[in-house]
Amino acid sequence: MSHDHDDRPQLTAAQAEAALNPPTGRNGGDLVVETLQGLGATTVFGLPGQHALGMFDALRRSSLAYVGLRVENNAGFAADAYGRITGEVAPLLLSTGPGALTSLAALQEAAAASAPVLAISSQIPTAGLGGGRHGYLHELRDQKASFRDVVKSVHTVRTASQIPSAIAAAWESALTAPHGPVWIEIPQDVLLAGTTLPVVSALDATPREVYPRPELTLVAADLLSKAERPVIIAGGGVVRSDAAGKLLALAEKLDAPVVTTFGGKGAFPWEHPLSLQSWLEDRYTTDFLESADVLLVVGSGLGELSSNYHTFAPRGRVIQIEADAGKLESNHPALGIHSDAREALSDLLETVERREDPQAAEQVSALLGKVRDRIAAQDLTLEQQVLASVREALPDISPSFWDMTILAYWAWSAFDARHPNTMHSAQGAGGLGYGFPAAIGAAAADRTKPVLAVSGDGGAMYSIAELATARQYDLPVTWLIVDDGGYGILREYMTDAFGEATATELSRPDFVALAESFGVPAVRTTPESLAADLGKALASPGPSVVVLPALLRMFEPTHL
Repeated sequence: MSHDHDDRPQLTAAQAEAALNPPTGRNGGDLVVETLQGLGATTVFGLPGQHALGMFDALRRSSLAYVGLRVENNAGFAADAYGRITGEVAPLLLSTGPGALTSLAALQEAAAASAPVLAISSQIPTAGLGGGRHGYLHELRDQKASFRDVVKSVHTVRTASQIPSAIAAAWESALTAPHGPVWIEIPQDVLLAGTTLPVVSALDATPREVYPRPELTLVAADLLSKAERPVIIAGGGVVRSDAAGKLLALAEKLDAPVVTTFGGKGAFPWEHPLSLQSWLEDRYTTDFLESADVLLVVGSGLGELSSNYHTFAPRGRVIQIEADAGKLESNHPALGIHSDAREALSDLLETVERREDPQAAEQVSALLGKVRDRIAAQDLTLEQQVLASVREALPDISPSFWDMTILAYWAWSAFDARHPNTMHSAQGAGGLGYGFPAAIGAAAADRTKPVLAVSGDGGAMYSIAELATARQYDLPVTWLIVDDGGYGILREYMTDAFGEATATELSRPDFVALAESFGVPAVRTTPESLAADLGKALASPGPSVVVLPALLRMFEPTHL
C-alpha cells in the first residue's frame, strides 16, 4: 500500500539546521510558543501567574505579540473577539486554579458564539495530578473537569514531547466547524524543565471541512424550488463561514425574504428589498415566519432569542443547515443538514431552480411598516435617536461590541450592521462585561480602524481595569457608557414582574474622571450631541470614553 507524501510538512534549510542544533536555554514554555508560531499564531492574550511563568518567559524569545489584560475573564473576552474578527485561533495563556477558573464565563460565551479560543493553562506539578490532596498552591482536584462541559475539547499534557501534538490537536478542534474554545493544561514542572528537543517548525492542524450530504441537498433544493412562500432565517453560522455572498445570491434566485438572527447581524443587506432585517422579538415577524410553507434556517439553532422566546411554531417544512450536529432539530422537526453554512449554501445555489415572486418584496415592505408602526406607538423617540446617533458616528467598516445593556437589546433588532462580521455582542451566553475587553481584542487584531464598545454603567464596572490595557497598548477603542444608575434591563424586568425592583440600583463613579485618571480622554455627552462627540472620539487615535447619562426603555415585548 503506497502513501502520497507530498502533503507532509517539509523543512527549510534553516529549520533543518535549527532542528539539528537547537539553541540552548529552552524549556517547555518554548515548545508552547514555538508550536503556536508554527501553527500561524501572531498574537496571544493572557495574564501571568506563578505556575505559568515558563510560558511567559518564552514569549520574550518569540515573535508573538502579547496583549496582557488585567482580569482573566476579560482576557478571555478579548481572545473571543480576536477569534470572531479574524476567523483565526486566538491563544489565551492562563495560570492554574483561580486564574484559570476566572476565565470560565468568557469561555462559555466563546462556546455559545462559536469563537475559536485556544486556552492554555498551567497546572500544578506533575506529581500532584490525579486528584490527591497535596496542598500545592492553586490546586484543584481535577482542574480540567471544570472546563470539560464548557469547551469543545480538553487536553492534558504530562511530558514536554506531548506539547506540540496536544496544541495542534486543540487548534484543529477549535477551527473545525462549529468553531469553539478548547482547553489545554500543562504542569508547571513541564513548562520549566529544560529541553533539548528540536525547535518546533512544521506543523499541520488543518481543520476538516463539514460538507452537506448530496442527497439532503437534493431534497432541500426540490422543496425550495417548489415552495410558494419560502423564507430564510440566517444565523451566526452564515457570518462565521463568510457566506453572506452565497446567501444573497440564493435569496435572489428564490425571491425569498431573509431575516437575520441577532448573532447573524450583517449576514444580509439591511435595506435589500427582501430584507426582513432582525425584528425577531416581534409578533408580526413571528407570524410571517410561521406562514412560510418552506423555511430555510441557516447557521442557527433557533434558540430562545431567535424564536421570540420559543413562541415561534412553524407550520411549513423546515430545512435546517447547522455545523453543530447537536443543534439539528433541537427545537423544531426539520430536514436537518449537518454542514458548514458556506458549503451548504454553495451546493443549494447550484441545485435550486430560479423562482420569481413579485409579491415577496411587497410583503417584506408591508411587514416592516407594521413593525415601525408598533414601535412608533410606544413613545420611544429617545431610544431610536440614540441608536441612530451611534450608527451615524460609527464608520461602516468598524466593528462594534455590545455588552448586555438596553441599548444593545435595541441594537439586536434595530441596528444596521452594514457589513458581515462587524457587530458582536454577548448574547450567546448573556454574561456582563463583554463589550470593552472584546473591543480591545478586535483592535489588537486590526489597528487600522477604530472599534466601538457599548456598555451600561453596571456592565462597565466589570471592565474598568482594562482602561489601563487600552492605554498601555494605545489601542483605537472608543467606549460608549450609557449611565442609567443601575442594571437597567433587570430594573425593567423586576418592575414588570413584581411591581418594583430590588438590588438593581448602583452607586457608580464619575466615569469621565475615572477614565482620565487612566490617561484616557473622556467626554460627557447628551443625546443631542452624541453623534458629534462619538464621531470625534472614534476619529481620534488611541482609546477614548464617551459617557451618556440616559434612562433608556425597551420596546414592549410580544411574546408574553
